[in-house]
Amino acid sequence: MIVKQLGRVDYAATLEAMRAFTEARGPDTPDELWLCEFAPVYTQGLAGKADHVLNPAGIPIVQTNRGGQVTYHGPGQVVAYPLVDLQRLGIYVREYVFRLEAAVIQTLEQFGVTGHRVSGAPGIYVRLNDSGAHAALTGPADPGDPFRGLGKIAALGIKVSRHCTYHGVALNVAMDLQPFYGINPCGYAGLATVDLATLGVFTDWPTVAQRFAERLAAQLTR
Repeated sequence: MIVKQLGRVDYAATLEAMRAFTEARGPDTPDELWLCEFAPVYTQGLAGKADHVLNPAGIPIVQTNRGGQVTYHGPGQVVAYPLVDLQRLGIYVREYVFRLEAAVIQTLEQFGVTGHRVSGAPGIYVRLNDSGAHAALTGPADPGDPFRGLGKIAALGIKVSRHCTYHGVALNVAMDLQPFYGINPCGYAGLATVDLATLGVFTDWPTVAQRFAERLAAQLTR
């Protein structure tokens, strides 16, 4: 896998570059992993509903062809775009999503944070009252508040074309989290969004990007 650290780039241009790369690739095209950071932007998935955008406050909204609902990208967030041939890797979409989430969980572990999956809600979540607790989430979710006590630290949305993936996963490092209050994150009203800094982990974008890239490459290489 070829890993490319793109740094701060334009969202729309990067989206077009991913699409073009995926359309042009052949059976022998090496897989790539792009790591980048964006200026403030809301991105709306194919299933996105306009009423999940509450108050954009001047932040641009870009319609995309990934799955999922609305999310926010901004400075201090590591956005990883694996451009992977699933057929060559020998896995299906469900396994691919599991591996993306596993890479997030493994990366968080290196910073003393325990990530959790929530059934039916792709992405990775942390306990707000004890982010390092290793105990698994237990019991049925509260139907009135399925994310009670949890905060989302990584969002996931993908696109698969001819067995090849693009879009990917965003991991929050040290952000201005205020723009998340302008939306229902990933379509969930009132869902708390956190970053490593909120949890008391003080690191920088390059460090997290490198460790995240290592874990993603390990998960997505045969």
